[in-house]
Parts: sequence; C-alpha cells; structure tokens
Amino acid sequence: MRHRSKTAKLQRDAAHRRSLLANLTCSLIEHGRIRTTLAKAKALRPVAEKMVTFGKRGDLHARRQAIAFLRQKEHVKHLFGAIAAANADRPGGYCRITKLGARTSDAAPMAYIEWVEAEAIAAASAPQSEEPVAEAAASEE
Repeated sequence: MRHRSKTAKLQRDAAHRRSLLANLTCSLIEHGRIRTTLAKAKALRPVAEKMVTFGKRGDLHARRQAIAFLRQKEHVKHLFGAIAAANADRPGGYCRITKLGARTSDAAPMAYIEWVEAEAIAAASAPQSEEPVAEAAASEE
C-alpha cells in the first residue's frame, strides 16, 4: 500500500535516486532546459525549486546545504548568483514542465523541464564585456 508516500521511487534505491536527482538538478542549472522522462521531471521539480529557495536565502548555511546536495561548486555559484537574482520577486513555481509525447524506442512519456525566468537568467549570466569594448574604441579615437 502506498498511502501518503510522497517520494517517487523511479525504480532505484535511495542512494541512486538521490544521485540521479542531484545530477539532473546540476544539468538544469547548467543548461536551463533539459529533456527527460515525465516521471523524472515530476520528481525533479520539487528538488530544483528547493535549491532555488536556498539560493534566494543566500546565507552560508543555505550555500552549504546546496553544496552538500549538488556536490559541484560552480553550479552552486550560478544558482546563488544568476538564478536566485532572476527569481528574487517570484514566491515559488520556478520550474515549468512541458509534455512532449512518447519516446520512439520504448514509448516512455517525455517532457522538457525548464526555468520559468529563462530569459532573465540568461541575461544575468551573460558576460558584461560590451562596455569595456566601447571604452577601448572611444580611447583609440
């Protein structure tokens, strides 16, 4: 009986499931949108949203909790920088799941999971190299 059991097992034991969700979260942080099965996307959404909440808190304890789960400091830095800044005024619902249909090989339902504020995240994480180039061109004249 599965009364009140909230965790999606995904046919894996606990350690493998935790590692899978950590890797999917890192991929989502890095790429902004990933294509995966619908069950994995539904299991990933609460984990990714909890990581964004850690990023919005921004204190040392939240950063250490994110590093303990994700195990990749460059992704935690991006999470606490661009992603948290883009979602600063949003109270929740940071991810969007879009259904794609069945996979060709095994008919597994597929989905995209992406950040709702994808454009703001891309703008915040883009390198700010336009102004020094303009200043260099002005100084040459």
